[in-house]
Amino acid sequence: MNKIALMLASGITLIASACSSQTSTTTPTVTTGGDTILAPVETKSPNTNYKPAFAGQTRIAGVKTKTAYEGKVIGSGLKSPWAVISLPDGRLLINEKGGTMRIATTAGEISPAITGLPPVNSKGQGGLLGLVLDPSFATNRTIFWTFSEDTEGGSLTSVAKGRLSDDEKTVENATVIYRAAPAYKGTLHYGSRILFDKTGNIIFSTGERSDKETRPQAQDLKSGLGKIIRITPDGKPAPGNPFLDNANARPEIYSYGHRNVQSLAFHPVTGDLWEAEFGPRGGDELNLIQPGKNYGWPVITYGIEYSGGSIGDVIQQKEGMEQPVYYWDPVLSPAGMTFYTGDAIPEWKNNLFIGGLSSTHIARLVIENNKVVGEERILPGVGERFRDVTQGKDGALYAVTDGGKLYRIGK
Repeated sequence: MNKIALMLASGITLIASACSSQTSTTTPTVTTGGDTILAPVETKSPNTNYKPAFAGQTRIAGVKTKTAYEGKVIGSGLKSPWAVISLPDGRLLINEKGGTMRIATTAGEISPAITGLPPVNSKGQGGLLGLVLDPSFATNRTIFWTFSEDTEGGSLTSVAKGRLSDDEKTVENATVIYRAAPAYKGTLHYGSRILFDKTGNIIFSTGERSDKETRPQAQDLKSGLGKIIRITPDGKPAPGNPFLDNANARPEIYSYGHRNVQSLAFHPVTGDLWEAEFGPRGGDELNLIQPGKNYGWPVITYGIEYSGGSIGDVIQQKEGMEQPVYYWDPVLSPAGMTFYTGDAIPEWKNNLFIGGLSSTHIARLVIENNKVVGEERILPGVGERFRDVTQGKDGALYAVTDGGKLYRIGK
């Protein structure tokens, strides 16, 4: 048994042992999907005594992958990688926080830095952020990315596009197409992930910049902070947006009331948009995003201040505000995420995989009928902050860590 597999097996054994001491049910059952049902993977005490809005909203039963697989480091030396996506030929395009990109093969060979991007403000949580290929990349070689940009009055989350040169050494004609104003003099909570939807328009996320003075802007429809935004590839409000005809709102806003969104993915079967966002101390959320909906921050939350203090009116539910499908307390610190569509590991089909930062594992969530019904921790013993995870063309998962490593997870 290789070292990673041994660590996985040991971690699962320890979790099962710890959990069995807290529950009278020591004999696992098996679902029709082939997963073994265990006690919840989280055994630490929560930060709060808040009550979930419904059964299964947090600390759902644990599951265990039965198909043999391994997680191994195939590359290292990346400089604070932030996003990883697959190119049409199976290689991986990677954003680095400081403002460069690189290409990695699935054998772990990593290219020199790709330059030519606009300057980024990489202080704090800023830098080069989300990354996506144009749907017609195979013919136009266009890429889009989000980044923290210095402007008059502070910094903000911006969207840019450019052409990956034929020699793959630079990005040509880089152009900023959208800026999520207002700017703010801070270094936290920029978001941001970016996707193309099935209509060929762009969906991307922003943070509310963390500080108490900017938090209320997550509820402000005149602000680009704490939002999911939908624009055309030219940076204009996309047709069909929920606030297009609202004079009191930005027409590019798709949903609001978000804290710090670093996770976006479309469900491969339903096409629904899913999002995960950082809570404060406790209360990280998984949300099913619907256009025009209010997701509550900072009015409702399942977390508390990092100092231990309360937030707002200390409420978790309010009419007109959406409940998270699932939440974590203690936190996962959810970064990039992807749905698995491969066939190599059957019980992973359509499951959601989320990179965990402070939790130092990848969360596997089994979702049925828009509810989380099982949770597993992937690579819990390697001690890495998983910043992003994507599915490769070969059906394996590929993940990057803040420590500069590239992992392959699969058979």
